[in-house]
Amino acid sequence: MSSFPLNPAQHEAVRYFDGPCLVLAGAGSGKTRVITQKIAYLIEAKGFEPRHIAAVTFTNKAAAEMRERVAKLLDGKTLTAPGKEGRKVPVNQLTVCTFHSLGVQILRREAENVGLKPQFSIMDADDCFGLIQEQLGTTDKAMIRRVQNAISLWKNGLVTPEQALAGAQNADDHQAAMVFRNYVATLHAYQAVDFDDLIRIPTELFAKDEAVRERWQNRLRYLLIDEYQDTNTCQYTLLKLLAGPRAAFTAVGDDDQAIYGWRGATLENLKQLQTDFPQLKVIKLEQNYRSTVRILQAANNVIANNPKLFEKKLWSEHGMGDPIGVTGMNDEEHEAESVVFKLSAHKFERRAQFRDYAILYRGNHQARIFEQILRRERIPYVLSGGQSFFDKAEIKDLCAYLRLIANPDDDPAFIRAVTTPRRGVGSSSLEALGSFAGQAKVSLFEAVYMGALETRVAARQLEPLRAFCDFITRIADRAGRDPATEVLNELMEGIHYEAYLYDAFDERQAQAKWQNTLEFLDWLKRRGTKPAEEGAGATGFDNADGLADTGKNLLELTQTVALMSMLEGREDDPDAVRLSTLHASKGLEYPHVFLVGVEEGILPHLREDDEITDEKIEEERRLMYVGITRAQRSLHLSWCKKRKRARDTMVCEVSRFVREMNLDDAPPPAPEDAPMTPKERLASLKALLAGGKTPNPA
Repeated sequence: MSSFPLNPAQHEAVRYFDGPCLVLAGAGSGKTRVITQKIAYLIEAKGFEPRHIAAVTFTNKAAAEMRERVAKLLDGKTLTAPGKEGRKVPVNQLTVCTFHSLGVQILRREAENVGLKPQFSIMDADDCFGLIQEQLGTTDKAMIRRVQNAISLWKNGLVTPEQALAGAQNADDHQAAMVFRNYVATLHAYQAVDFDDLIRIPTELFAKDEAVRERWQNRLRYLLIDEYQDTNTCQYTLLKLLAGPRAAFTAVGDDDQAIYGWRGATLENLKQLQTDFPQLKVIKLEQNYRSTVRILQAANNVIANNPKLFEKKLWSEHGMGDPIGVTGMNDEEHEAESVVFKLSAHKFERRAQFRDYAILYRGNHQARIFEQILRRERIPYVLSGGQSFFDKAEIKDLCAYLRLIANPDDDPAFIRAVTTPRRGVGSSSLEALGSFAGQAKVSLFEAVYMGALETRVAARQLEPLRAFCDFITRIADRAGRDPATEVLNELMEGIHYEAYLYDAFDERQAQAKWQNTLEFLDWLKRRGTKPAEEGAGATGFDNADGLADTGKNLLELTQTVALMSMLEGREDDPDAVRLSTLHASKGLEYPHVFLVGVEEGILPHLREDDEITDEKIEEERRLMYVGITRAQRSLHLSWCKKRKRARDTMVCEVSRFVREMNLDDAPPPAPEDAPMTPKERLASLKALLAGGKTPNPA
């Protein structure tokens, strides 16, 4: 176990083993530490084999952090399970992954039981957008996204197309439900699933098939669930079915940080947990290891205005800290300039680094003016929520080939691959092929080999189609048995992708795209190589999806790629200011935070035509709480007295949440925490320029 002692509440959470457990982990209270220490405790003290433990979270980044910590905790340790005493702990057999990765693992093993091929395709959001657009017959992106979001919420709520149709309240609902029904049928015909299906289908399978359910209950005998407050109905049902009558699980979450109601997460799951598991043990983690007392007081004051499922109050031993500043600005440009200048001066005085600072905001649109000012002042910054590596066109091109190799019935992948690079297959050929395939009720790939197609497509058009399909068939034949490296090399030689890039783009763009391509190929090849030996420390965690596999062929790698939102290991830590939405900042922390646009209409986010409900305001208040608790040492709030909206200038009010912070009631700073006087600041700057030490370092 770790050499750092656990506090009493953490110790109880790690050691509790008498039944289901809910750990209410306040912001900065060490929840990841509790989860990883409990995994080590289960193996070292309770005799669990790693293959019987699953830790599930929501993001690849969180899963990667858990895997790294567990690997360090168990490095050099041995098993205590009867009959296996003394063997080195095979950490690569642990399942530490996202919900979606767990769903893929289940579907890989149970594909036949749900009417899927083992090489089913995973459709990304863009593919699904295209399917819905085709069924709606419109280019109205807002309408397509509305229907796509409705379908996602229905799936996450375990609502069937028939139930959606029966519950339609108006014409829009009925239209969306009709598209839902056709969309589900189309996915099944493609032998494909979307991201929501990765959780929905296993849940429905477990609910109806007792033998399959018991097999997985016996395989995963202890569950640890991170960020439990963010689960939706489908995810909770899956966990409940996996836990079964044994109910051996620890759920870790914080009702005060539930900010994803708009995507189906529900706090009802916290209430339901107590009903479904009356013997539930509730343990509160209230000691905060991140922030100063003054920041936590403000956070506690704000969140106290929400109704409580569980009473909880954060506290800290980090001292009072700097006073929290709130500044009203003339407009958004004044706000951006003031924040950037204040940040720059603060950094200079404290001898801090740019990476110590974050500018947080409610909506992505607020970032633009801050980017402009930061660029003007030549201050480096990193924008969160930027384009994922796997969203780059060149990566999606190669992924289309991989998907088609894994599943020839994947029509969206077929269309992208056969036209990139162009190989004599034009839109008229594809339209004729699509019409024929639709009438024959087969995939585009299968239709290419049907003799009747020759009456629809001229021989000179059919020849490149069949040559392409022959090539894919040869690669697919090798993909399931030969080393991924060899198959990838043959694929790249066959499609001449580098030449295509240099023909289609200018040299600079082509070079950047080819470099991304090479990095992606290298990433795939490394994950297609098996570890040298079972249990080789952290090596077993080199799998991108965090599942208990020891190596992947190209078909398995293809399904892994579909789950990845960012290339593992690609993120570095540049010395740059972080710009981030509040939603994207959850789980992170920064020494100094500037929370901007804290005004009515933005935070809380309200539109004139919105129905303002208690539930909406409560979720926005939790978002404010998340923003406050990202700060470790200092917190600066700003709001605009006027703000441009389209061609109008609107008068703004400071957010109600600022008043709820009760900053006027905060005690004066201790002498050591007091802000510098102008004279002290001047002396500090002189000392800094002379190479001396500042009298009041951060």
